[in-house]
Amino acid sequence: MTARPPLSVLVVDDDFRVAELHASLVRAVTGFTVTATAGSFREALSTAADSPVDLALVDLYLPDGSGTDLLRRLEGDAFVLSAATEGATVRRAMSAGALAYLVKPFPPELLAEKLRGYARFRQLTDTDHVDQDAVESAYGALRGPARSRRAPVGTPTGDLVLSAVKNSPAPMSAGEVGALLGVSRATAQRYLAGLVTSGLLRMRLRYGTTGRPEQEYRVP
Repeated sequence: MTARPPLSVLVVDDDFRVAELHASLVRAVTGFTVTATAGSFREALSTAADSPVDLALVDLYLPDGSGTDLLRRLEGDAFVLSAATEGATVRRAMSAGALAYLVKPFPPELLAEKLRGYARFRQLTDTDHVDQDAVESAYGALRGPARSRRAPVGTPTGDLVLSAVKNSPAPMSAGEVGALLGVSRATAQRYLAGLVTSGLLRMRLRYGTTGRPEQEYRVP
C-alpha cells in the first residue's frame, strides 16, 4: 500500500514570530508539512500560485488586504487563525470558505486536533464518489470530538498547576511550571492547555530577543 504524501500547509500571518510558531505546531503533527509562511495578502497569493498547497492557515488582519478576501482567492482549503471574535466576522470567514475558525490565543492541542480532523476529512473526500454517510463523516471529522469545558482541576497535578500560576508574580511558561512542580514540560503543557480551554487561565505569547516566541500563562 502506497503511503499518502504529507498534506502541504501555507501559514499566513503578518507577525513572522507568530507565523513561525504556528508553523512549528503544524510540523509537529504527523502527515503535514509546511510549504512556506507569508506575511501579507500579496505574498500569500504569490506563494500559493507558485506552490499550491492543500491547506492555508490564514490570519484575518493583514497589512495589505483582508484575510477574508484572501480565503476567496486561494485555491485549496483554509482554516482561520485570528483574534477577531465578532460573530459577524466569524460568519463572513466561514462563508468565504474557512473549514475551521480558531480564536487566538488557542491551546496548541486544538490546532493539532483540527489538523488531524482535516486529514481524516481529506481521506473521506479524496475519491471520485462519496455517499451521504461519507459526507456526514467528513463534516464530523472537521468538527472533531466534543470539547469539554471542565478544567483538569480536582486532580493533584491540575490543582498544583493552577495554584502555581495563580501564586506567581509574573506569567509562567510550561517549562517554568514543570520545573517548579517537578513534572515534565509536556505534562505541564497538557494541564495548562486544559485550564485555558476552561477559562481559568489565559495564554499569550512571550517574545524574546532571539528564537521562537514562547507561550506563557496567567490568571484572567
